[in-house]
Amino acid sequence: MAQDLKRLKRIGWGVRSVFALGIAASLAGNVLHAADNVISQAISAWSPVALLLAVELISRIPARRGGLSAVRLGATAVIAGIAAWVSYWHMVGVAVRYGEADSSAYLLPFSVDGLIVVASISLVEIGGRIRALTETTIEAEAVSEPAPAPVDLVESKPVYTNEDIWGPELPAAEPAPVLAVKKTPAKRVTPRPVSAEKVAKAAAKMPDAPVSEIAAKAGVSVSTARRHLAALRVTDASPSAPVPAETPALAAA
Repeated sequence: MAQDLKRLKRIGWGVRSVFALGIAASLAGNVLHAADNVISQAISAWSPVALLLAVELISRIPARRGGLSAVRLGATAVIAGIAAWVSYWHMVGVAVRYGEADSSAYLLPFSVDGLIVVASISLVEIGGRIRALTETTIEAEAVSEPAPAPVDLVESKPVYTNEDIWGPELPAAEPAPVLAVKKTPAKRVTPRPVSAEKVAKAAAKMPDAPVSEIAAKAGVSVSTARRHLAALRVTDASPSAPVPAETPALAAA
């Protein structure tokens, strides 16, 4: 399809060259027949130029089917008829002036006008075929290409982070090293029995009393009081701790 399109474009440029050659011949005949002044030459050259512009417009610009297309084709035909009529008589006059015979002088303009008509029709036809082939190529490419992803029409709002507002976050300070403290196991203290507490309180109140009185005060037996008093003498670290006096019975024991 692309090759056909390129070939048609090359043919179109060839046809356009032929059409321009016919217009140049008609233009030369009109200028040579005109009077020797710029205004007369411009007036005589206008009809071929108008035909050239009209054919270029209808060959390059597509038109919808209907009344407007018919109007522009009709207007182009009118311009072509006027150009053909004016050019014919101008070229006849030029041919006669430069020595052509009567029959040749009247037949020669038909070759120029006929070439212009054929080239103009061919140019319009080539332009239509190029437009049709271009539209077909565009449609084929549109079908083969994937559909674009839908575009979100809602305007997205910027998202700001804490770093954008407060700046970069400072590195956290490293925690101070914790020194391991070696714990000394506490000594296990065996609680004193209740009787020992009573004996100790009684001995503190009556430091000079005999063991029997301390036992009676504490409500325990004499042997129990003696045992606890002996333990108090061993464990008491205070030099001023009261020491009950021994009775004769304790000493005898």
